[in-house]
Amino acid sequence: MFRYSTRLRTPFQTRTQTRAYRQVRFGDARQQYRRFDTASNLFARWAARPTFYRDVGLISAGSGGFYLYNLETVPVSGRRRFNIISPSFEEYVGQSTVEQIKETYKGQLLPDRDPRVKKIKQILERLLPYAQSAGLEDVNWEVFVIDSPEQNAFVVPGGKVFVFTGILPLCRDDDGIAAVLGHEIAHVVGHHAAERMSQAPLVLLGILLLWTVDISFYSSKMLVELFLSRPGSRKQEAEADYIGLLMMAQGCYRPEAAMEFWTRMEKLGQQGPPQILSTHPSHHSREEKIREWLPQAKEKAEMSDCHATAVHGESAITRSEQ
Repeated sequence: MFRYSTRLRTPFQTRTQTRAYRQVRFGDARQQYRRFDTASNLFARWAARPTFYRDVGLISAGSGGFYLYNLETVPVSGRRRFNIISPSFEEYVGQSTVEQIKETYKGQLLPDRDPRVKKIKQILERLLPYAQSAGLEDVNWEVFVIDSPEQNAFVVPGGKVFVFTGILPLCRDDDGIAAVLGHEIAHVVGHHAAERMSQAPLVLLGILLLWTVDISFYSSKMLVELFLSRPGSRKQEAEADYIGLLMMAQGCYRPEAAMEFWTRMEKLGQQGPPQILSTHPSHHSREEKIREWLPQAKEKAEMSDCHATAVHGESAITRSEQ
């Protein structure tokens, strides 16, 4: 998902921090401390056992085998990653997200006859053949355009496309819309939601391991976020930029429009935290990476039947305007 000035995060990307404040009696706090102290000493007692190294070897071998067994290749980019979530379960989880979004923006969903909805559907139709060729053959695609100033767009697993009208001025034209849609569709092509769900046990294990060596739970969580979760999220965003760029080029849209989009975002001054602390690459970093990928995108465009597609698209638009 793009990082915009205002945006709705789906459950796949939201990390809600909640903290319950309550009065704690001194006796309760002491009891809680003993419980944490016992937990941190479990590792020390285990390490003192004569079977410690055998146990570590068995656990390591089993974990390593499980990890290697569940490695797979991301379509288009070729990146190897760990994933234990099936596409059907990913889509099932996504369906609940769709219902939440539709309920949240009830009354703001534009009808199919709206010109903006028609435009987005036209652009999506030109991108879908390349998403289908990457493994999304049996997806039931739907477009929902939300009349809201939020500068946001996303695609939920299962092919449900949500676009806020606030992002359209930033896109400027069909090529800009194709850049945004291509990026969001690429998240579904790469099954990034499933990958994030698969990482959850690894993140929890990392937190618990750091906790056992007397690092506080909060510090453990922050370290795992900084060195595992956030770099992984930035990698997915860059991968979606790459896959989306190739898709829009194959669909006969100007790949330079993706780079121009992030140039406009950078000029708006909507800078987030430093990249190392962010879940997304910086606008400038995205712009530069897309510039590097432009030769590959243009090669894809030349290999596709772009001229015929462009003529067909123009004639369809002409007929719809008559």
